[in-house]
Amino acid sequence: MTCNRSCGLLTGAVIGAVLAIFGGVLIPVGDNLISRAIKKEVVISNGTIAYDNWLVPGSSVYRQFWIFNVENPSEVLNYGARPKLEQRGPYTYRVRYLPKENITENSNGTISYMLPNAARFEPDMSVGTENDTITCLNLAVVAAPALYTNNFILLLLNTWIKSSKSNMLQNRTVKEILWGYKDPFLSKVPFPLDPVLGVFYPYNGTSDGLYRVYTGKEDISKTAIIESYKNKRNLSYWEGYCDLVNGTDGASFPPFVKKNQVLRFFSSDICRSIYGVYQTRKTVKGIPLYRFTVPREAFASPIDVGDNYCFCTDQVISQNCTLAGVLDISSCKAGRPVYISLPHFLHASESILHDVEGLSPNEEEHETFLDVEPTTGFTLQFAKRLQVNLLVTPSTKIEALSKVQKPYVFPILWLNEVTKVSKCKQRMKFQSSMLKFSDKRYDSTYNGILWAFPFLEDQLKNPNKLFTKALTSDIRGHCGNYTFK
Repeated sequence: MTCNRSCGLLTGAVIGAVLAIFGGVLIPVGDNLISRAIKKEVVISNGTIAYDNWLVPGSSVYRQFWIFNVENPSEVLNYGARPKLEQRGPYTYRVRYLPKENITENSNGTISYMLPNAARFEPDMSVGTENDTITCLNLAVVAAPALYTNNFILLLLNTWIKSSKSNMLQNRTVKEILWGYKDPFLSKVPFPLDPVLGVFYPYNGTSDGLYRVYTGKEDISKTAIIESYKNKRNLSYWEGYCDLVNGTDGASFPPFVKKNQVLRFFSSDICRSIYGVYQTRKTVKGIPLYRFTVPREAFASPIDVGDNYCFCTDQVISQNCTLAGVLDISSCKAGRPVYISLPHFLHASESILHDVEGLSPNEEEHETFLDVEPTTGFTLQFAKRLQVNLLVTPSTKIEALSKVQKPYVFPILWLNEVTKVSKCKQRMKFQSSMLKFSDKRYDSTYNGILWAFPFLEDQLKNPNKLFTKALTSDIRGHCGNYTFK
């Protein structure tokens, strides 16, 4: 009995040690298999997981709009009072649901494409209809002094503004403000110009690009990085390095993301490249993610962050580049005085915030973030938030602007482009499968057993087989009800 017990204990100890050794050997083997499989699947090439989600986003993407309604129009028009604003929204549209177009694989390890623009109203996710009326800024009237500086031309414009009964403010529907309307003032102008305008006009039926990005085939560290935009490496809007197209489009990044990295991405909406820094770790539906946020420094004044000097193009509003929080993008908007900021002037200087009433900036609602799965570099959920503003300036030649006391930045609307992880989507399933296997490779007993059974040998030699069954069964699963918040 004693011998049997001793032998049993000895045998158990030997087997445990052997399995542990096998497990220790398999840890680097497992690491290598995971790395090889990920490097194969994150390449943007027809037939990979990355390509399928690159062609059409794996999760639904929405744009929520909050439009600022002027609560004291009479005081603003008659006395030049500070506008009292109240946001109305969200008005939600589904975007990015059309596949990329004109896709061409190039010989230099890049792939080029056009990004089609389309927006579909989602009434169940909105507070009202597209026909809700808002008292807002008159885009054409306010832009006139910035577009034309000749006094004679301004006097002519004033005549047409008056004859069209236009003023600094107007009443427009949500649909008109966003996607366009025929402006009565511009319709009076006897010059060949388009009388239709809106904050995002034209949008539906148009395309953004041409983009050319690295596929990662030749260098995995360049996966999804933009090689050129509209066949150029620079934008022709800014001076120096501020004018460069840097990083990816934000939908994904090269694999094996580290916390100390700065993730750079380009946004045509704000006509510049921007960046995110690591903030915290998130777990969404069992998937560990790294949250990167656009920091305060990205919109800081050159006084505080010297690298921002080339984004300061307006000396008046910025008070000789000493103020923070707004970006003059008129150079990429055909001279129209458009200014971009974070919603509610988050991180902007106090003087800019206090030129209007009714704004309440806070980071939780108004900052931009990207939640990135670090192993593959896929952005699984994000909230890209920005505010569109117009510069309002006094004019002695245009009566509709004669009551304006001083130049100031007037908010029109802010938007939140957002997607969230849906567990039935192919992207998430790929992540989940990768991560489950990744976790198991550190279980020495599990790895020892794998090594001990010869029928797994072929799968160990071919890492793709380790994921095929999980991927196939998961991707074919049915989606449950998806609640958007």
